[in-house]
Amino acid sequence: MELDAVADGRPATASEATPTPTGVVRVEKVRGRSAVTRCFAKYPLKIIVPSKVGPASSGAVWLYILTYGGGIVSGDKISCAVTVGDGCTAAMTTQASTKVYKAVGSKCSEQVLEATVGKDALLAVIPDPVTCFSTARYYQKQVFHVSGDSNLVIVDWFTSGRYESGEKWDFNSYKSVNHILLEEYQPLFIDSVLLEQGSNCTIAERMQEYNVVAMVVLLGPKLKHIQDEMQDEVKKMMSVQLRPPTSGGGRYAARPQPLHPQRPPLVASCSPFGRTGTGMVARIVAVSTESVYTFLRHRLAALEPFLGVAPYSSS
Repeated sequence: MELDAVADGRPATASEATPTPTGVVRVEKVRGRSAVTRCFAKYPLKIIVPSKVGPASSGAVWLYILTYGGGIVSGDKISCAVTVGDGCTAAMTTQASTKVYKAVGSKCSEQVLEATVGKDALLAVIPDPVTCFSTARYYQKQVFHVSGDSNLVIVDWFTSGRYESGEKWDFNSYKSVNHILLEEYQPLFIDSVLLEQGSNCTIAERMQEYNVVAMVVLLGPKLKHIQDEMQDEVKKMMSVQLRPPTSGGGRYAARPQPLHPQRPPLVASCSPFGRTGTGMVARIVAVSTESVYTFLRHRLAALEPFLGVAPYSSS
């Protein structure tokens, strides 16, 4: 299948032609419902569009992003362009963690997503985590173009590797970049995470006992109540976990506390962004992958009416 458009949907001209993406998806209203009107993918990318996920009344389109061989091979370059039309709802997810295999020489595995979210539309990018194998090199960039009343959910997270097998923070480099642009060009949210092995300090030494790093972005009027609930719950959770120990006088005084108290198994924080606080970003570090799945499952359960199924409900 030949592609005849660039990422923003306009016909390509000789002066602006770009390399053909490995995947293109367009979601538009058809008879009043969200529907996939274009779907293209080529090796090493595969896109599955199930006919039904959850009750039909939700009207959401689900896209499963996969790679042949169950992971990203050293040197693979994957790029995907997604357009969610006005008033449409779409969810992008994976069937398992994205495995990034060992690097061959200095080759880097790359994934790029460019998405446009229309007016009153909702796009939820809710994958499983990225897991980099020993010596892997990985680069990811996601760019989202939104309007003033677009709605967007981004979950971007990664693990230390196959840590249950003793492989902890043993990859060479990991970089993830997320940009949200309002009305095409105005930066609304810019974020970058970079981990590299250093000559003086390894990634494992910097990360201590933590094995998972996650970021959740919520943007748009439809998600305001979810933002408020998540901020309240995170504040309550962390106020309990980080509360300093109290001690009283007398014979029942508390025992002396250790100089280096044990760190909480999961640490989270929330911050608003945007001129009027229309967006919110939550950041999480945790000892175990399952604890982050639990966090996401509980805090994103309110998306079920929009998507038909609560994110990570089968994890």
